[in-house]
Formats: sequence, C-alpha cells, structure tokens
Amino acid sequence: MIYDMEFETLPREALEAIQLKRLQATLQRAYATVPFYRDRFREFGVTPSDIRCLDDMEKLPFLVKQDLRDNYPFGLFAVPKENVVRIHASSGTTGKPTVVGYTARDIDTWASLMARALTAGGAKRGDIIHNAYGYGLFTGGLGVHYGAEKLGATVIPVSGGNTKRQITIMKDFGPSILTATPSYTLHLAEVAREMGVNFKDLNFRHGIFGAEPWSEAMRRQIEGDLGLSAVDIYGLSEVMGPGVAVECHEAKAGLHIFEDHFIPEIIDPETGKRLPLGEVGELVFTSITKEAFPVIRYRTRDITRLVAEPCICGRTMVRMEKVSGRTDDMLIIRGVNVFPSQIESVLMMISEVEPHYQLEVHREDSLDILTVKVEISQKLFTDEVRGLQNLERMIAKNIKEYLGISAKVRLVEPKSIARSEGKAVRVIDHRRL
Repeated sequence: MIYDMEFETLPREALEAIQLKRLQATLQRAYATVPFYRDRFREFGVTPSDIRCLDDMEKLPFLVKQDLRDNYPFGLFAVPKENVVRIHASSGTTGKPTVVGYTARDIDTWASLMARALTAGGAKRGDIIHNAYGYGLFTGGLGVHYGAEKLGATVIPVSGGNTKRQITIMKDFGPSILTATPSYTLHLAEVAREMGVNFKDLNFRHGIFGAEPWSEAMRRQIEGDLGLSAVDIYGLSEVMGPGVAVECHEAKAGLHIFEDHFIPEIIDPETGKRLPLGEVGELVFTSITKEAFPVIRYRTRDITRLVAEPCICGRTMVRMEKVSGRTDDMLIIRGVNVFPSQIESVLMMISEVEPHYQLEVHREDSLDILTVKVEISQKLFTDEVRGLQNLERMIAKNIKEYLGISAKVRLVEPKSIARSEGKAVRVIDHRRL
C-alpha cells in the first residue's frame, strides 16, 4: 500500500521539476532571512539566482553540525520566533545541542511524511502502534506519534524505559506495529523471555526500527525472535526527524527517500566532490519544503549509496542502502577503516553469542588495540574455560578474515553490557587522539 500515490510514484522528469522549483524558493528565502546563509553564499561567490538546474547545487557550500552549534540557539531559523510552534534539540553530549524549529506547516508536512513511512513499513488505518521511541526533545517519539495519528492509527505513547510494563501493555492492548530502536527492541525481547512471554504469541505484524545503524544479520535476529517483519527507517533532527526515508516491507531493499521534500547527494567525505549514482560515500541532504529551519547541503556523516532501480512496491523515488556507519563513528585501526556495523555482521554469524556487544580501543606503545566485548548465551556461560577460549579465538579469526584487522575478543557474561532505552553505545575510544 502507498499512502500518497500521486507524489510517491511521480515520473522522474516531473519529480525533478518539482525539486528545482522548491529548491529555488528555499534558497531565495534562506538567503533573504538567514544572515548565516547570506554571508556564506557571498563568501563562495554564489547567489540563489545562480542555481538554474539541479546540477548547479554543487556550487553551494556545505552545512555542517558545527555551523548549527556556532549559531546556537536560533541563528539559523528562517521565520520569526513567534511562527515557530515547536523546538527539538539534540542531547549535546559532544558540545552545544543542535536546535531545530518547526512552523505549523512543518509539523503537518512531517506528519504526512511519517504517515507515508509507516504505510511503507506495513502500518494501516486502524492499527495500534506501540511507540517505544523516546519522547521529549528527541524527534523520534513525536515524529512517529503525529504520523500515526495522520494515518488514522491508534498510538500507545509508551516511550522508552519501564520495559516490564511495556511487555504487559503489549499483552493487554494487542498492538500490531512496534516502533523503537533496534537495540531496544532486542532488549524488549530479552525481558519478555524473562517474564515467560513469547513475543511470537503477541499481535505484532510489523516493526519499524531506526535511529541507529543496524545490520541485515540483526534484522534476521529481530524477525526470528519477535515473529514480525522488520524494516529500517531513517531520519535526523537537523533535516526533519524520522520519515526522511524508509524501507518498504515488500522489498526491504533500500530506503525510499521522499525526494519531493529532500534532495540527496553522495559525496567523497575527504574531497567533498559529488560521486556518481551507485558509489558509496557520505550522504548530504537539502530540505526543500521546510519553513522554520531549512538545511542546504547538510553533511550527515552517514555512509551509504543511492540506488535508482525500480522497486517492486511501485514507488519511484531513489533509494538509499542501509547506513553502514558514520564518518565520525568510523574507527581507524592500524590504517584500516572499521565500522561497528561490520563487526556486528561478523558476530551475528555465530550462534553462541548474543546481539549485545561493545568495541573498546586503547593505544599501547603507539599501536591501536581493538577489544571486542560480546555477551555469550546463558547456556554457554556455564561451559568450561577451554571451550570459551576456543570461541574467542574463532571470533577473532573471523574478524581477521572478513575485515582484515586483528582484534582481541573478550566474552562476557549475559546482561553485563549496559542496555540502552535509546541509541546503543557501541564504541568506547580510550585513545587520546
């Protein structure tokens, strides 16, 4: 099923005409109302009138997260503050929080895009959606909430935490759609087992999971443990929130980007040059319908590639592959680039370990040492030491063979790695770089 048949199935020529018209209007408005954009454009010797076709976007400067922090809190707003009806912000754990604003029309647009996304993931009018994304300044919970209401579904705004209570609600209320981060979803399944509840006996048909990179192996784990169909959803607060792109449950072969609202590019993260369609690089977005907080060529730091082949679901917009990692999450271990999701893919091949892991990096005598901590199953925890040592060696050997890096592997007891109600903490870097 497709929520917005007219726009989600547009022919390419018609879509690009809409994109150009909306892009030009966004550039004119940002240039006129946001001093940062006006000054930056002048610095690069470009004006909105120089953008006569979509390829001209390469003339425009990039926007990066530090620019948002430098203009904290409201320096990038393109409308008077009295027209801003809602503010969201990042946690700001690595600096000032990034603040984004929404007009009433922005909120309505976001709700419509989330209705599209939920429909692509298998939701429909009349479904009950158990929404375990965090509410508050984080965009996940409210994004799903308003989209579900727009769709005509019933929302349980349970948020994260109180996990045992959530399992009870699932049993009593019978929700059919689950929305959460993939790592918290696995925690829900784990707690359900402890409570004697078989997730497969619950009423769930579909799960729509995002806010952190997750592998195909983790998808198989979630689908196997929970007995539902799992799709990936993508978004980030700076661009809008969840609902920028989503997999369709029919294909699960890349996330459909809603290109009538966001123009994607892939660039070389080192040079900033645009890469041809199909090549892997850093994802860049330009919003073309946002009023309060337009972003122009925003560097997401997410690594992926774009796919233009037709999809069996009938949607015509370009797809992005699942995010494999972030340029700022990437570890460089003795000259080799490694993403947590690559380690995860290796670990998920091994039935004796659980899908809970953490990577620690130390520097010893000028050499980088990667330690992979991974939980073992309860059944294996009581096994003899020799068997566990053999498993550690096997995992280290697989990491070496698949990724070309040497790593220490440390098996830890079940539930010893802290669970997260939001995004999982996968990397602890002890180096002083």
